[in-house]
Amino acid sequence: MARFDSTDAPRLVSEARRDAGLTQSELAQRSGVSQPNLSAIEAGRRAVAPDLLERILRAADYRPGLAMRLHQADIEEAARRVGVRAMRVFGSVARGRDHFTSDIDLVVDLEPGADLLRAMAFPVDVEAITGFPAEMYLERSLAGSAEGAQLLDGAVAL
Repeated sequence: MARFDSTDAPRLVSEARRDAGLTQSELAQRSGVSQPNLSAIEAGRRAVAPDLLERILRAADYRPGLAMRLHQADIEEAARRVGVRAMRVFGSVARGRDHFTSDIDLVVDLEPGADLLRAMAFPVDVEAITGFPAEMYLERSLAGSAEGAQLLDGAVAL
């Protein structure tokens, strides 16, 4: 399965390029794609293979924090399906220091009566939606330690 959804390439490439502060010419040069082809991809006039999309997004340093913003509604819906609530991120995404190679660190609480085994699949859903690896920690498991409390202090809402 492809890491990123090629049907969403126009939006992903355009948003990643803008987030990085790059012109089409600069991103084209970094990714080894001609500027006219990059323009056609952004405009949705050219289909893009999954490996080329990943190469372009890597060259733009597409970040998991941006992916989470672009797909927030889908992530929230996936969370609701498995009983996850009070979702926050910590680590590089929370600090705004994330890069293409970063992962998504989530701290969550569960709805009363939520099935823990179903909820533990949530990071897989987040990865499928965003294209970035995700890890999930239950707030109640972090709250009892000094290290956990420090992580919780740095966590921010999605």
